[in-house]
Amino acid sequence: TVNCLDQHVEKSPNRVALIWERDEPGTAVHITYRELLDLTCRLANTLKKYGIQKGDKVAIYMSVSPLSLAAMLACARIGAVHTVVFAGFSAESLAGRIIDSGCKAVITYNQGVRGGRTVELKSTVDEAVKNCPSIKHVFVAQRTDNKVQMGDRDIPLEEEMAKAASVCTPESMDSEDTLFMLYTSGSTGKPKGIVHTQAGYLLYAAVTHKYVFDYQQGDVFGCVADIGWITGHSYVVYGPLCNGATSVLFESTPVYPDPGRYWEVVQRLKINQFYGAPTAIRLLLNYGEEWVKKYDRSSLKTLGSVGEPINHEAWQWFYHVVGEGRCTLVDTWWQTETGGICIAPRPSEEKAEIVPAMAMRPFFGIVPVLMDEDGKVIEGNDVSGALCIAQPWPGMARTIYGDHQRFVDDYFKAYPGYYFTGDGAYRTKKGYYQITGRMDDVINISGHRLGTAEIEDAMADHPEVPETAVIGYPHKIKGEGAFAFIVLREQTAHTDRVKEELKTIVASKIAKYAVPDHILVVKRLPKTRSGKIMRRLLRKVVTEQSSNMGDVTTLDDPGVVKEILDAYQKYKEK
Repeated sequence: TVNCLDQHVEKSPNRVALIWERDEPGTAVHITYRELLDLTCRLANTLKKYGIQKGDKVAIYMSVSPLSLAAMLACARIGAVHTVVFAGFSAESLAGRIIDSGCKAVITYNQGVRGGRTVELKSTVDEAVKNCPSIKHVFVAQRTDNKVQMGDRDIPLEEEMAKAASVCTPESMDSEDTLFMLYTSGSTGKPKGIVHTQAGYLLYAAVTHKYVFDYQQGDVFGCVADIGWITGHSYVVYGPLCNGATSVLFESTPVYPDPGRYWEVVQRLKINQFYGAPTAIRLLLNYGEEWVKKYDRSSLKTLGSVGEPINHEAWQWFYHVVGEGRCTLVDTWWQTETGGICIAPRPSEEKAEIVPAMAMRPFFGIVPVLMDEDGKVIEGNDVSGALCIAQPWPGMARTIYGDHQRFVDDYFKAYPGYYFTGDGAYRTKKGYYQITGRMDDVINISGHRLGTAEIEDAMADHPEVPETAVIGYPHKIKGEGAFAFIVLREQTAHTDRVKEELKTIVASKIAKYAVPDHILVVKRLPKTRSGKIMRRLLRKVVTEQSSNMGDVTTLDDPGVVKEILDAYQKYKEK
């Protein structure tokens, strides 16, 4: 926090650190570096008063706001480890993360506000902490005027902060001490707590923020990501604040109160860099250009895309319609595990070419390599392979909390001596990198990474559904959607009821965005003789490439393919 706050307060205390673009249109709140330091210290002292010490874990379940940033920075200031849980996650998802990390406290709001609706946060936390004996206190801030039930362990946060001192000496930390944990999905069911440390992470977030976006002092940086994701950590909070930037906090949605919201905000706040997700661009593109052209976007200098590979149509629209063909557009590739941007068109030589919909150039110190199936490095250009990184960099994750072996297995075992990203990539004739997508059973729904196994595990709880298989399929707006194949018990009569129950289960176990768009009932799933489900075949069915099923000889019974195809055709016709 000294790098993010104190150093700037000494030099320019009245510089604006945060512009909170609240859900209610046109009600932006400006917070200076001095005010943010005051908020952070009071919150830090409150945490200390209730026994939170260096090394303790604290869960943050809040919508984007100056207070949620102060909560993150307050943890950092006293040496506690924050784990932010996206406020759209269910009580069960929150509880799982609290239990895995052993949190002593949760910081939350009474309610959240998003897209004109109130979202229950405190009641979700109440539901979650019922099963979390490690939680000693729940700090509750007020985002709305509505009263919520307060119990024995609940503490009204603002009341306590008002009593607290506004000075808090920062804890002295080692460069390799943990700064935060953030849970992300893997190809197996249980989310993994990615651990980032103090010095390397902050350095990497700050340097990438400065050079990829060409951030200049005085610019207004608008990253519209939620703090529940790594993008919010690195490019709403730590990178910009370390660089003394003015960072926009966007609480709302791209279509509230109408599909012009982003561009109205750009005009009103005079945003210079705009960093968002392809899924939002695809959504807005459907509403037409007039919503963009209504507003003055002349302040924009750089546009950025994050969360998934951007498709050509979205890239062209973003570049020509939003950026008027005069803004640099950086398609950035990175991961929760990398801490910051690893491949992007900038920095580069001045005016160097940018190829549409391509991440292109590795950042300083990033050495990408492509590997073949035998684990050998593929030399030369115009080649495709598994994307690995050949040497360490400051922002890389250090471990998976409580499971270092899984860390080693997931990232370093497939290609010994290299970090395996889980993505495939193509190196062009000119030596640029294009990301082609995941190589495992992980899908990307609206920029949210989700293991298909997580959805399967959730649905497997239904007593009438003995078997499920979930795959990703191309979706016009979300990039990918989830398509579920399920086997029902023989005596099950009400298929539609079961489908609705499954959707409810997935929403309550994971989150609403994880609910499959399609659920198809089949007699059985395609399995190898060893019992492994061949998801590859299910993908072919859904993407309608059934004429080219590839090798089906390893199937226990190849007749299953026709059964599923017939079921899919009937489902489609219906």
